[in-house]
Amino acid sequence: MDTKELLKKVRKIEIKTRRLSDHIFSGEYHTSFKGRGMTFSEVRQYQYGDDIRAIDWNVTARYNEPYVKVFEEERELTMMLMVDVSGSESFGTQKHLKKEIVTEIAATLAFSATQNNDKIGLILFSDQIELFIPPKKGKSHVLRIIREMIEYQPKSTRTDITVALEFLSSIQKKKAIVFLVSDFMTQDYEHALKIASKKHDITGIRIFDKREEELPKLGLVPMLDAETNELKLINTNSEKVRMAYGKNYHAKVAYFQSTFSRCGAGTVQSRVDESYVKKLLSYFKSR
Repeated sequence: MDTKELLKKVRKIEIKTRRLSDHIFSGEYHTSFKGRGMTFSEVRQYQYGDDIRAIDWNVTARYNEPYVKVFEEERELTMMLMVDVSGSESFGTQKHLKKEIVTEIAATLAFSATQNNDKIGLILFSDQIELFIPPKKGKSHVLRIIREMIEYQPKSTRTDITVALEFLSSIQKKKAIVFLVSDFMTQDYEHALKIASKKHDITGIRIFDKREEELPKLGLVPMLDAETNELKLINTNSEKVRMAYGKNYHAKVAYFQSTFSRCGAGTVQSRVDESYVKKLLSYFKSR
């Protein structure tokens, strides 16, 4: 992709997602994700209705009239975007590939965090850490994140969520708001999620295509596994084959739902042809 085409794509995503974050998500994001607590702001004269427990007795004694301590929420947070860039994210039978929706969602969340003056970091992963951008503030930083999600060419096509979660735990020592965006077509990440979710506020966002949910009857079809590059001839007319496919798919979805629930982490699920805006808003409001 040449520079001109890349900048055009970045600009298109920026216009769409900034509008969403400015008018819809920034307030909901602020309400849903709290700061680290209350921090001292100033001392002022006592006013009728103030809580007497807030009186600063040292200052009161010095000036011989009541003064109270004023506290405010320590708002600054760090958002970490963990984005799956494995081979299966390039699948799509509707208007968009999964990875295109993933990029839009990540950009919307990043601009929402920017509205609240929070830091945003990025982890791109497959079965290894593909790219890490440390948390930082500002619009130019968000635009860099969007560029990387559009342009980055992964070294591996496979998926390992455990690797990503262990990396997060090793590099992010303070509590962060974490959005893990993937199709979650893998399992065996519960232990790593349990450890990470004790420290961080984690939400799993599962993006999927409706054609992944069941195998249609199309006869003998050559199918390529996007993560192993293995080509197989599949008899989709076989009920046994279709049932086995459905069982495997739904087992992974059930694992995602139950694992995140057990670990105290949130979940959002959105099909590529659905409105992720409604799904995110509903999630923020339910928190």
